[in-house]
Amino acid sequence: MASLKEIKGRIASVNSTRKITSAMKMVASSKLHHAQVAIQNMLPYETMLEHILKSFLASEAEAQTVFDEERPVKRVALVVFSSNSSLCGGFNANVIKLMQRTVEAYTKELGPGSVEVWPIGRKVTEKARKLGYDVKCDKAALVDHPNVSECIELAMELGTKFADGELDRVEILYHHFKSAGSQILTTKQFLPIDLEGELGRDHERDLTSNIATKKAQEYLKKNRRKKEVKEGEVAPLNDNFIVEPDMNTVLSQLMPKMAHLMLYTALLDSVASEHAARMVAMQTATDNADELLRELNLHYNKGRQAAITTELLDMVGGSQDN
Repeated sequence: MASLKEIKGRIASVNSTRKITSAMKMVASSKLHHAQVAIQNMLPYETMLEHILKSFLASEAEAQTVFDEERPVKRVALVVFSSNSSLCGGFNANVIKLMQRTVEAYTKELGPGSVEVWPIGRKVTEKARKLGYDVKCDKAALVDHPNVSECIELAMELGTKFADGELDRVEILYHHFKSAGSQILTTKQFLPIDLEGELGRDHERDLTSNIATKKAQEYLKKNRRKKEVKEGEVAPLNDNFIVEPDMNTVLSQLMPKMAHLMLYTALLDSVASEHAARMVAMQTATDNADELLRELNLHYNKGRQAAITTELLDMVGGSQDN
């Protein structure tokens, strides 16, 4: 059994660690709130642009642009989102494993050198370079300071390569933020734009809380049931657009905007998921520290009581000898 001095030292050490994990949990909770606000502010624009595209497609289903052109796949780009720092559970490990599986699958199908990686986040950048992948950019700063302009530049660069035939498919790998307790690892086709898949994607989010509890999961289940009930109802599109000069020209302007929005949404989702994962990891670490402190205090008290009992027995034995 460890001495009382060793146990006391361990108690002090665990207390110090608990203070750090508790502080990191509160910082992650605050950052998660700001990330949720950013997503919430972006949603009205996303909803309206989606509504317009739905209306256009409903009125003229044959409209085609270069951004939704299907062609044989020979060269693929993967835009992979991760964090810049660690201590967020399996957040980075999961997206890196997904990246490795995707690269291996495309390499097996298309041959060596057919995949290039566009990492956003220091962790995935370091791993991709270590694995010898064809890394095309370093956008680690974008994770700490998300902004639309850099997402537009990146989307335009990828769009230009796609239009010029240098790339045949672009996919996004990231965590989709549903709630503080649920982040879904997602692979989404970026180019060519899959409008049917994009318009039918999961919009269900819980942006009202940054606490990962069972109540948050019940909120999602309740909303999912409501969605299933209303699924049979068809909401008519009442917009009567006069399109000038023609449908294809208008779509060629709207589809790049949808591409920019997809990239920016993925960035916000990844950032919010990172903070949620770190908050949960730090909360778990704090709870484990509390449990360890209870056990150490119990051992310390038992040891101290045993020492006191031994001293009392020595005193009683000494008095009897006299």
